[in-house]
Amino acid sequence: MSIKITSIMALVATLACLTHTPAYAVGNFYTIKDLGAIGDGTLSWASGINQNGQVVGHNYASHAFLYSNGSIGDLGTLGGGYSDAYGINGSGQVVGGAYTAGNAARTAFLYSNGTMSSLGTLGGTNSAAYSINNNGQVVGEANTAVYNSCCSFTSHAFLYSNNVMTDLGTFGGSDSRAFGINNSGQIVGGAFTADNTAYHAFLFSNGAMSDLGTFGGTRSEAFGINSNGQVVGIAQSLDNTAYHAFLYSNGTMSNLGTLGGTNSFAISINNNGQVVGESDTVGNSARTAFLYSNGAMSDLNSLLNQGSGWTLLEANGINDLGQIVGMGTINGQSHAYLMTPTAVPVPAAAWLFGSGLLGMAGFVRKCTTRLETRK
Repeated sequence: MSIKITSIMALVATLACLTHTPAYAVGNFYTIKDLGAIGDGTLSWASGINQNGQVVGHNYASHAFLYSNGSIGDLGTLGGGYSDAYGINGSGQVVGGAYTAGNAARTAFLYSNGTMSSLGTLGGTNSAAYSINNNGQVVGEANTAVYNSCCSFTSHAFLYSNNVMTDLGTFGGSDSRAFGINNSGQIVGGAFTADNTAYHAFLFSNGAMSDLGTFGGTRSEAFGINSNGQVVGIAQSLDNTAYHAFLYSNGTMSNLGTLGGTNSFAISINNNGQVVGESDTVGNSARTAFLYSNGAMSDLNSLLNQGSGWTLLEANGINDLGQIVGMGTINGQSHAYLMTPTAVPVPAAAWLFGSGLLGMAGFVRKCTTRLETRK
């Protein structure tokens, strides 16, 4: 886009237009820390962060890790070979899924005070925990004792509170799962409808499961919720050909768009309304991490120093300080990262005005999101 200023009125009009354009100027707004990897050092993945900057995820050896006070620790397993950590609360309690001895089963765990404990199931074999709030309430999914038509256990969303695992049910269909819980006990996830032909995002509040709908398609799922009750996730378009990130707020589901490609996925939202996730880029040639803030979706890579060496692929968590965690590539390896803001990204118009570059307003608007649930 090229702008030629021919009068004071044109200048005022142009600046007003640009100020309302939801795009950000490229700049070094974040520092980034490589969280490395336990084991051979080639792979790690960060899935959650609390307000204290503690980070959880898994490493190359497929063990859950906790990054705290500058060091990364292996949380081990429940006797088997693998574990994954997905959520952490303000007290440093961690939840995830871990295999038992002989890798016979994978069950939800709570890691607290240096000990990993199994949370059990709903009568079946496997379970996994995805989020924990500051009251110690945990949500996830667990097998029931019921077999579905595919001869495997059904899996239902659960709430674990006061040492009791409660089945949250479905919309009448076979399966459901819960991904997020806020400090008020509101829970989000996804569940099948009665005929199992549709799978919809839900908000569970005051003992009832509400259907958040879709963008006209048959599938949606919610992954994060903040203390204000704002929900993020994915929803299909009318023709079921694309998933787009959504923000559900005050009873309305808004489409956050993409970064030019087909699909996007919103994973996490902080109490300031900032959203992170993944999006396809133009031509669907790549998928990249995004930050949605102040009405604009930006490629996280554009907010790093251009010489950082990183390519950020996933953004999976954001805290109220604006710190972001996820996975990217560095030196040909896939590593977990922790991004910390050093400055507030400025709307492109303000950057151009401050720089005196009134004859150049070239910037790209980007949008994004994605979900990948690891089991």
